[in-house]
Amino acid sequence: MPSDNTTRKQFRAIGHKLNPVVMVKALTENVGAEIDRALRDHELIKIKVLAEDREDKKRLIDEICSKQGAELIQQSGHNALLFRANPKPNPKLSNLLRYRELPN
Repeated sequence: MPSDNTTRKQFRAIGHKLNPVVMVKALTENVGAEIDRALRDHELIKIKVLAEDREDKKRLIDEICSKQGAELIQQSGHNALLFRANPKPNPKLSNLLRYRELPN
């Protein structure tokens, strides 16, 4: 998990290029399974949280992070950038491996 500001800054730069892979209004079993698959494949994902107010949005993001073992890298508006390391990432799918090499 990234703990230093340099790594978080790199992840935010990569996340800026990403589109949301999941739109979440409520955390159902199927939505949780899709988030888990996306985190396993891509490690760094952006999700769109369709909550009515800030408290609901924050509560939903916290619940997703705790259930998925993910870390919230950044929240901006309705979008949240989540990270969960994969011990054996696929170089063709991992957003970290694909975008880390590209110039800004």
